[in-house]
Amino acid sequence: MTVARCADDLPQHADDDAAGPLRHAVRLPPRPGRSVEWPDWVPSHVREALGRTGMRSPWSHQAAAAALAHAGRDVVVATGTASGKSLAYQLPVLARFAEQPRATALYLSPTKALAADQLRALDALGLPDVRPAALDGDTPMDARDWAQQHGRWLFSNPDMLHRSVLPRHARWAAFLRRLQFVVVDECHTYRGVFGSHVALLLRRLLRICARYGSHPTLVLASATVAEPAAFASRLTGRDVVAVTDDGSPGAGRTVALWEPPLLPELVGENGAPVRRAAGAEAARMLADLVVEGARTLAFVRSRRGAEVTALGAQRLLADVDPALVERVAAYRGGYLPEERRALEVALASGELLGVATTNALELGVDIAGLDAVVVAGFPGTRASFWQQSGRAGRAREEALVVLVARDDPMDTYLVHHPEALLGAPVEGCVLDPHNPYVLAPQLVCAAAELPLTEHDVAEVFGGAPAAAVLDELVADGVLRRRPTGWFWPSTRERPAGSVDIRGSGLGQVAVVEGETGRMLGTVDGPSAPATAHPGAVYLHRGESYLVEDLDLDAGVALVRSADPDWRTDARSTADVEVARVLAHRDLGAVRVSFGEVTVTSQVVAYQRRAPDGTVLETVPLDLPEQTLHTRGVWYDLDEGALIAAGVPPVRIPGALHAAEHAAIGLLPLFAICDRWDIGGMSTALHPHTGRPTVFVHDGHPGGAGFAERGHAVLAAWLTATRDAIRGCECRAGCPSCVQSPKCGNGNVPLDKAGAVIVLGVVLDALSGAPEAGRTTSSAMHGGPTAR
Repeated sequence: MTVARCADDLPQHADDDAAGPLRHAVRLPPRPGRSVEWPDWVPSHVREALGRTGMRSPWSHQAAAAALAHAGRDVVVATGTASGKSLAYQLPVLARFAEQPRATALYLSPTKALAADQLRALDALGLPDVRPAALDGDTPMDARDWAQQHGRWLFSNPDMLHRSVLPRHARWAAFLRRLQFVVVDECHTYRGVFGSHVALLLRRLLRICARYGSHPTLVLASATVAEPAAFASRLTGRDVVAVTDDGSPGAGRTVALWEPPLLPELVGENGAPVRRAAGAEAARMLADLVVEGARTLAFVRSRRGAEVTALGAQRLLADVDPALVERVAAYRGGYLPEERRALEVALASGELLGVATTNALELGVDIAGLDAVVVAGFPGTRASFWQQSGRAGRAREEALVVLVARDDPMDTYLVHHPEALLGAPVEGCVLDPHNPYVLAPQLVCAAAELPLTEHDVAEVFGGAPAAAVLDELVADGVLRRRPTGWFWPSTRERPAGSVDIRGSGLGQVAVVEGETGRMLGTVDGPSAPATAHPGAVYLHRGESYLVEDLDLDAGVALVRSADPDWRTDARSTADVEVARVLAHRDLGAVRVSFGEVTVTSQVVAYQRRAPDGTVLETVPLDLPEQTLHTRGVWYDLDEGALIAAGVPPVRIPGALHAAEHAAIGLLPLFAICDRWDIGGMSTALHPHTGRPTVFVHDGHPGGAGFAERGHAVLAAWLTATRDAIRGCECRAGCPSCVQSPKCGNGNVPLDKAGAVIVLGVVLDALSGAPEAGRTTSSAMHGGPTAR
């Protein structure tokens, strides 16, 4: 297989599109490696063990980061995928183990698969007396006991640290007292609400370590992100130095931006044109590459999408070479542990040639050196895109990376503005450890572990914001205040088990086959009403099921095997009420605000759709309302200014609605988030503003920093939004510009041309903001919810 041949073949799939779907292609040249001598402090037996695995000398960034960590400096190494970041922490840990036979180390990763892979790599070195051990939710109790009593290097995750180790730190006292290093792998994934929880969790860990007399060195590994030292310092609460100069070699890559063609025979929702689905396009590419013998990953945005893409590739291969069907599979979160492990082994051994996966394999196992990567839908951030694309590329061979655009404003913008992806710097990570919805449960957990002191509040947990939250916890009777600090009432159960650090607040919902009682997998609690409601089609490992019952209180969705020839889409309502305005700019005809909002949403129905998108039936649902206290950014406009600009009152609702959808689709270009992490609402008359208003809000309790980021870059964000709408080739609006896949109103009404005018009015006002605008902070309370 040659990459050039596959790249040349790609445009031939689009005979029905005269322009061709290949919008842009660029070849990134290979990068030579820069090796250095082994540091003098690395023991000879460690060098010899690494040599047996083929490592003759370290790359320059590995040696630089390892030297800092060996000297006791907290360090983050932020280099590309497959650049060998593991060695940066393996060297100082193994050297310290040789110097101090009782020293211990803790490795934390966001996924079990990544920790398991790192543990396998360490085991393969065959070094004596390292005694590594896994400590995660899949670890049997007897193995946990061994790890506690004998393990020197534990491979775990934040969830296990939060739920098991810290609440029972007395049992782990010997390990924590001798703890020399804490490794935080793939730290760029700790953003938003999850990142805020992990930031406070690390502070809890370091506080407990100090109690036992240890001060471990922190070694963080990250994909390339903006300002890694500043981000790592926010995450850990310590001063962290960054190593960013990548000395590893890189294969040459051809990066192609691919926009599936319009399908003239199909008409979508409300008459919108329809493009060939990114998943279907990815399935065809995956099948073609497997036929060529290319080891290929296809990254797909959703669990369902991964299943469908793998099935599509298998069906195509069945017509070409049935022997290849078994060499393609899906991999996603929600599989049972034994299923995940079997797929990881098959992929690592080459038994599987093609895998359709969610971002579970962006970090999951050591699968660098593949021939090709197909990214079906922009993964939300440039950092994730380069992380996924970095899985392709062997040292001496060219690699192929294809971004297949979804019918989505962000994807459409990027394939038509390649400089926004290929020439732009990667984003910074957003997290907010002062979010009261995160800070409160974390402080409760910390107090249950050890009583909180004034020093803890001031120096560890952020000072004034933590003190204010503690006052509320004392007033509510959750904690007790004594002269020496804040205490957790000893008669109560430990609180960690009820605190979800993944940020959902609703935990997981188990998907169970009703007839057999077999658990098929899990779905996130917040998304369960939309994805596992009664009547929903649920896919698992290529098999389809119908959901018969959803019990959110019990955390169970009961399903039965079925093979329907239709799919389901949920419909919901949402209202936004302004609770408190934190910042406000009056720009004349336009006002821009940022603050705290209350969002009330409810899944009220679902639609059964034919494969071509035709609505077969709309079925009402009776599911409970969900209330979210979060943060949002909004702008309101003078109706007269809109009329003067060419939007009469009858068109205002559709124009605002279209502008809201497109803005939600483009915010991930400026903040590390996904459109599913944010929501919005528009109304021609909001009770708080008294004017036409557009809201965009975070989808997590207390906010995750996304709306705040949008408020900070509002002009650039809305300019890109207007450009995306203008640049779309559709006539009246489609999923590539103003339609939204999660619109609770079925994408009605939408006015594409009106949205361009609305955004123009806002941008004209913002262009004079330094002179005309003013920013204030206030505490105004809104009236009843809109709509």
